[in-house]
Amino acid sequence: MQESIRLEDMPRILFVGGGYSDIPLIKAARETGYYVITTGNDPKGLGHQYADEYCPADYADPDDVLRVAIAKQVDAIFSGCNDFAAVSSAYVAEKLHLPGHDSYETSKLLHHKDRLRDFLAYNSLPSPTAVSYTSTTQALSEQSRFTFPVMVKPVDLTGGKGISLVRSSDGFYNALQKAFLLSKAKRVVVEEYVEGSRHGFSGLLCGGKLAFHFVDNEHYYLNPYMVSAASYPSRVPEYSVETLVEAAETIADLLNLVDGIFHVQFILSSEGIKIIEICRRPPGDLYVKLVEHVTFVDYSNLLLRCSLGLPFYMIETSAWYPKVVRHCVMADRTGFVRDVYIAPEISRRIIDSLFWWNQGDIVSDPLTYKAGIVFLDFSDCDDVYEEAELLKMSVYVQVEAMD
Repeated sequence: MQESIRLEDMPRILFVGGGYSDIPLIKAARETGYYVITTGNDPKGLGHQYADEYCPADYADPDDVLRVAIAKQVDAIFSGCNDFAAVSSAYVAEKLHLPGHDSYETSKLLHHKDRLRDFLAYNSLPSPTAVSYTSTTQALSEQSRFTFPVMVKPVDLTGGKGISLVRSSDGFYNALQKAFLLSKAKRVVVEEYVEGSRHGFSGLLCGGKLAFHFVDNEHYYLNPYMVSAASYPSRVPEYSVETLVEAAETIADLLNLVDGIFHVQFILSSEGIKIIEICRRPPGDLYVKLVEHVTFVDYSNLLLRCSLGLPFYMIETSAWYPKVVRHCVMADRTGFVRDVYIAPEISRRIIDSLFWWNQGDIVSDPLTYKAGIVFLDFSDCDDVYEEAELLKMSVYVQVEAMD
């Protein structure tokens, strides 16, 4: 009988996060033989129950995360599905000489919209034109330089937080105030509005080249800037995918990026692709599970190995991939959660799911509230994109009005 490893002898990894999106990655770390310590401000995060230990810290504060890493004597650090977590992980890795992460400065460049826009523009890489500001007064003084509509965004937030589409100068001040209020860095970007379909591109860098990539369609519900569903296969033509691959490898070379995930959100416009976001951490809402259900690649384990500085194994591709949708189960109004409705004809298509709702939960903000996530197989359908668009009417939260 094989002798079990004592806890004190197990290598220790600090997982910077602990939400529901992090669950597959936390489980992968434990299955690899690591003692997993999660962190963050929310002790009720669903991911913590899958870890060996939870140690509270503000993962938007790199020094707070460093404090935990030193106290727990960790051997590795792994970023959860959040940009603040990615930047703090890079900071700690640099301070403690841990493997698998870019430099702190590189991480800030990639995860802060103003610095990313400047970098992409300087290197003639496709992205919206943008100008960054540190005050509302400064931005208003240059209002005449913009052709409306424009987008106003905090530089350091994701998930659509603080973003406004400003169609005329009348709404410019309020959009700036909203973005500055939410930005921790107190910086915003004003960028050109780009019309087109929105998509995700997720790849694995190895020696500066992409060893694997995956492209999806993004879908939106009430919040036009927060992804509520993703579907595969994508509608992106192969020549546009090739442009993204070339751009990713150019960026990897220019910034000397370490092996690991390289995720892009982009718009496919009439002028070609426009890179909107880049991150070097797992995307949220169980995105890694979408990749795994489509490609049969153990994406969670591969991302973990990269964060540990370990070489990853040969990725085998399939001759056939199923048509899969990841759908966030949401509500269309405020109120109390009564139930989750799943149409009978849709229920048979569910191949995986995670729910965390309880009857009586309060939906105070239907733009962001989620009760769970389902993965559905539409391989027998002609157009998975249209099927994904229709899911909001067949899988949703039933809400009772507040008195």
